[in-house]
Amino acid sequence: MKNIHFDNMRNKFWIAILILSIICFMIGIFEPIAYSNKDLNTYFLKSGFLLQVLYYSKMFWYKNYVQWNKKGVNIKGNSFFGKSLTFNQIIKTELNDKNLIITKTNGTKVTLDLNEIAEPDTQKLNEIIVKKTIANTI
Repeated sequence: MKNIHFDNMRNKFWIAILILSIICFMIGIFEPIAYSNKDLNTYFLKSGFLLQVLYYSKMFWYKNYVQWNKKGVNIKGNSFFGKSLTFNQIIKTELNDKNLIITKTNGTKVTLDLNEIAEPDTQKLNEIIVKKTIANTI
């Protein structure tokens, strides 16, 4: 059985990486400090871009990946691209026979095949969605 990598977007480490990349951008673009080596500013700019690439490529590191915040969730399972869902559009979730069926407010059903996923991870995914949806807040 395969595991899902769960990533809450409020992780302080990744927020620090984004802030550091913005600082590197600012130093590289505006050159607030005069260095004797002019290439140093381009190194700051390139390192800012590298940190951004590192942050935004996390989804492609894992085969099964779930990323969420207070607004929505991105679910990638056994595919290169995932599905993006907002919590305020989800009415109901059902977990049947290793299939997670998500019903949206417009009546559309999104089915996620979780056959190769470990049982605790499927339960955790369902709990995250149920905890954040409007169905739980009504």
